[in-house]
Amino acid sequence: MSKLTATDRGILFQMRDETVLIEPYGENVIRVRASRNARLSDERWTLEPPRPDQAAITCDGERAAMHNGLISCEVYKVWGGWQMRVLRKGVEILRTREEGDPIRKYQHTEGNHYRVRALFEAREGERLYGLGQEQQPFFNRKGCSCELIHYNTKSAMPVVYSSLGYGFLWNNPAPGLAEFTNNHTLWQCDSAYQADYLIYAGETPADVMRLYAQLTGFSPEMPDWAAGFWQCKLRYESQDDLLAVAREYHRRGVPVDAIVIDYFHWTEQGNWEFDPELWPDPKAMCDELYAMGIRPVVSIWPTINPASHNWNAMNDENMLVRTENGQYGAFEFYGQQTFIDPTNPRTREYVWEQVKKTYYSYGIRTFWLDEAEPEVHPQQFQNLRFHIGNGAQTALLYPYYYAKAFHDGLKAEGEQDVVSLTRCSYPGSQKFGAVVWNGDIPSTWQALRESVVSGLSMAMCGIPWWNSDIGGFLFGDVESDDFRELIVRWFQFGLFCPVMRLHGSRQRTKDQVDRHPGVKERSGGDNELWSFGERNWPILRDLVHLRARLKPYILACAKRTAATGEPIMRPMFFDFPADDRSYDLADQYMFGPDILFAPIMAPGQTDREVYLPEGRWISVNGGAAVTGGQTVTCHAEIGEFIAFVREGAAVLEAFHGGDA
Repeated sequence: MSKLTATDRGILFQMRDETVLIEPYGENVIRVRASRNARLSDERWTLEPPRPDQAAITCDGERAAMHNGLISCEVYKVWGGWQMRVLRKGVEILRTREEGDPIRKYQHTEGNHYRVRALFEAREGERLYGLGQEQQPFFNRKGCSCELIHYNTKSAMPVVYSSLGYGFLWNNPAPGLAEFTNNHTLWQCDSAYQADYLIYAGETPADVMRLYAQLTGFSPEMPDWAAGFWQCKLRYESQDDLLAVAREYHRRGVPVDAIVIDYFHWTEQGNWEFDPELWPDPKAMCDELYAMGIRPVVSIWPTINPASHNWNAMNDENMLVRTENGQYGAFEFYGQQTFIDPTNPRTREYVWEQVKKTYYSYGIRTFWLDEAEPEVHPQQFQNLRFHIGNGAQTALLYPYYYAKAFHDGLKAEGEQDVVSLTRCSYPGSQKFGAVVWNGDIPSTWQALRESVVSGLSMAMCGIPWWNSDIGGFLFGDVESDDFRELIVRWFQFGLFCPVMRLHGSRQRTKDQVDRHPGVKERSGGDNELWSFGERNWPILRDLVHLRARLKPYILACAKRTAATGEPIMRPMFFDFPADDRSYDLADQYMFGPDILFAPIMAPGQTDREVYLPEGRWISVNGGAAVTGGQTVTCHAEIGEFIAFVREGAAVLEAFHGGDA
């Protein structure tokens, strides 16, 4: 016999084989937990504590209702189970769906864990955005399925924004599946203790994103240097090589804000330190870079093997990711590696102790957290044992705790502005100053188009500091006409990303000299502004100068983000929610509240259509004023880009100023 009651915590439904609790989690937010276990878990994972609410709950034993600001829900008994409908301002936005035996929602995996499913009716005309980043072309995820798993180029962020004015957060860090087909909406964990999800509603997309930030944390304010231009390549093999590039930028008067010392500058994977032969005086190097106004950034990998001098201590104290069956190896890269386990507080403390001695003491304050998924092979997380639990239930948490380790270490040293570049994320990563990028994507026009989708999708998942490798990471030929065109168009896109970072493993040219023949991992081809031909050099230089002039605007946008949760790079509907057409635009976007950018993303293209919403818009090419509410055809030669500024916005001056 099922039982439906109102409690001091919410609405409780109990029947054989299922317990369900629906409760307020702050104003305009409800949280639903359901399990085949007799007791529900109070584990919040990465959620912030609930905020106050004024929810009103009624129940007559057959039906229950909760009203909590703009959102409300009704729960009632049905044959063999329960059903819930969720309403926003009195209009239904979600309804649970039963398919066959209700206990199909729970299929036992191990112990108290089950394959858990939450199923909802599909809603015609609804558009859904989010789910993190992966290499795919669909910004609107309606009609799509998405595997909830991390790997290189994919961050599984189990959160969506609906065009119906609500957000949905699947609060389960287990690998699984999200599916938005025409016959149902499905959220699934492959192995979990319980279903756990939050639904939150607002008047506007901005309201919904503020609620999401309240649930998972607000990003900090962006420091001045992070809003500028970052120089990277695969890779600077030595201190001399890196300083030569920094000095050349300085000589040419190009404002570089950060330069990255990439991987294999170390003596062994798991030794977080400079190779003294090729990096003999890191302190002097950092001092010189800072004197030029350039911030050094160091790549950290979480890989480790028995040759590392940190192995014995970390292995003996269970600070490493272990396999449930077999030996330590989880990743093959110059031999078998495993990964540090940042879900263990002792690991975070130990790794920071090493990093403090070998990097921080020299002046390194910013870290590139590579391999953040982590990149395990094969991707069978149920064979991995983390401090926090088996990977089948917890694997998606790895990038969250990886970023937390460096955030907490830097904060403990008194650093106020913490920024970490990381290849993966999970809800809440933003509060640790995570700058997320979309991994080792190819240098293709398709990858450029998909990067725009990735950036906008991550924005709607609460990751406001996002970027891609300008030019793509793999297979870029600096002597190819196609790549030289691609990198200009990608640079223009990078100009209007929250972080502007040039990176890539460029193909080596025939005249490239091996300066250090004994290194384990060779450098890629040249990847500086002057590396892509005489025509491109002044174009790219001017874009970097423009970025410097845009920094006050970008920093002002980031300050609002820290206070409100609004993204910097955001879809058109964020600023124009009443304009139905804005929900279908995936190839143009707003960069802050005043700049509309329409990237060119096809070879040989110089013309494209741009939709201008209501208002008056000033073209940055020529300064013509255009009335919104129409589609216009715009032209941009290779040295030009297509952008409009709201009439009267002060940022317009940056597009016509001199060198910063």
